[in-house]
Amino acid sequence: MALQRFASKLRSARKLWLAGIGSAFAAGLVIVGIVDAPRVRAQSAQTAATPLPSFEVASVKPNNAGGRGRFFSFPDPGRLTATNVTTKMLIEFAYGIKDFQLAGGPPWINSQNYDISAKLEDAEAKELQKLPVDQRGGRIRLMMQSLLADRFKLTLTRETKELPIYALVVAKGGPKLTPTTHTPPDPDGPKPSAPPQNGPQLMLSRGKINAVAAPISGLADILALMPDLGDRLVVDKTGIQGKYDFTLEFTQENVTPKGPQSLESAPPPDPSAPSIFTALQDQLGLRLESTKGPVDTIVIDHIEQPSEN
Repeated sequence: MALQRFASKLRSARKLWLAGIGSAFAAGLVIVGIVDAPRVRAQSAQTAATPLPSFEVASVKPNNAGGRGRFFSFPDPGRLTATNVTTKMLIEFAYGIKDFQLAGGPPWINSQNYDISAKLEDAEAKELQKLPVDQRGGRIRLMMQSLLADRFKLTLTRETKELPIYALVVAKGGPKLTPTTHTPPDPDGPKPSAPPQNGPQLMLSRGKINAVAAPISGLADILALMPDLGDRLVVDKTGIQGKYDFTLEFTQENVTPKGPQSLESAPPPDPSAPSIFTALQDQLGLRLESTKGPVDTIVIDHIEQPSEN
């Protein structure tokens, strides 16, 4: 989906979610637009006979500043920058997985931070802009896979396991959802002088999920980041199409999401608020059903620290 910057503070319609990256920062996790990006299973169809798309040039440098701010952004359609990100975050983004779906690798993949600046060929950037938004995110993920293989010498094994999951289904009484009021800009109209401030987003913070123009599949994806769900994938089984605006309020026994992130600066959740399970049913007319299902996982076979350039 539309790749836009994501960080502790999101100020631009170009902000990037890493749906499935499993990371949230100081003010929570914002998922903007790419919550339906293809995952591991779809990308596994890429064969050796069909080379992965790649960036024209890419700079990878260690970031030893020690700051907490971490983000990915597209300052223009042909360029990707990543600031203060770990290799683990890059892998989770590239393959559309959560923290609990990745195994193996040395400790530095979760401790050494990097700054990355990558540029697409002009022709590739133009072609990317022509793709439907759900395909753009998938293609950028493939480019990140190519960068990881080239610069980090990453090799991995994909496995599908039958594991406990949650199915997100419609509760008795039906859904309680409000179709979005967000109107996307006319692609053939004049370009705005500044990025819109209230574009599509899906944001997880302590005790709250805020959504603007979000599909229910995106809600399922962000729910899987919550430690309350015990490292389970959440699969959208509602059959609900379209995009919705909503705010979901709940309390959490564990307020720190899984993965390399922190919500220390976020306000504490309301202790009188319902659990996420109750909130889903009462506020959105949805429920989580415990079951089993196929879960795509990745095991790192080999990885190297990249040489600086």
